[in-house]
Amino acid sequence: MGDNNIHATRLVDQDDYDIRYTNQGDLPCLKKWLGYPEVRRWYPVSTDKDVGVMAKNWVGFCRYRASLTAVYKGEPVGMATLFLMPYRKLIHHCLTYFIVDPERSRSGIGTSMLRNITHLGKNYFRFEMMHIELYEGCAAISIMIKEGYYLVYRQEHFIKEGDDKYLARMVYEIKFTSEKGGVDGA
Repeated sequence: MGDNNIHATRLVDQDDYDIRYTNQGDLPCLKKWLGYPEVRRWYPVSTDKDVGVMAKNWVGFCRYRASLTAVYKGEPVGMATLFLMPYRKLIHHCLTYFIVDPERSRSGIGTSMLRNITHLGKNYFRFEMMHIELYEGCAAISIMIKEGYYLVYRQEHFIKEGDDKYLARMVYEIKFTSEKGGVDGA
């Protein structure tokens, strides 16, 4: 699993950590991460074929400089992408996904990726708002709330997990204007 000392200090505080624009060469890493069942469960993919299609689409936004990759010692360890809207009426907002290599989780990469992709969306693309879709129980929810995202929509029993368990779909939003809303009144 790599360096034994990685979790002693946060990986993002290491000199060998950096964030760069995503390139097509990052596709195999994204496919690998989405291949882990404990990671795949948090994304709208079920099969290996779904993973391939989503990963290709995800990395494809690199041609617009709308995707960032975190690297440690030159190897990708996380990725975040702005899924740009193709319609003129919707270009003021986007859907965002981010992912961290499960072997590097809990080392600050998720927070770093979310901060950087939010900054890119706000300052480069000049979005009015950004959305992130997650499923109930996802560890990334606490990161999003800490970074200023708030719940705007919750759909109960959205996905089936196992025989008797259903998870809610939740959409979080951040607005770059003075107005704020949300289902919890935040």
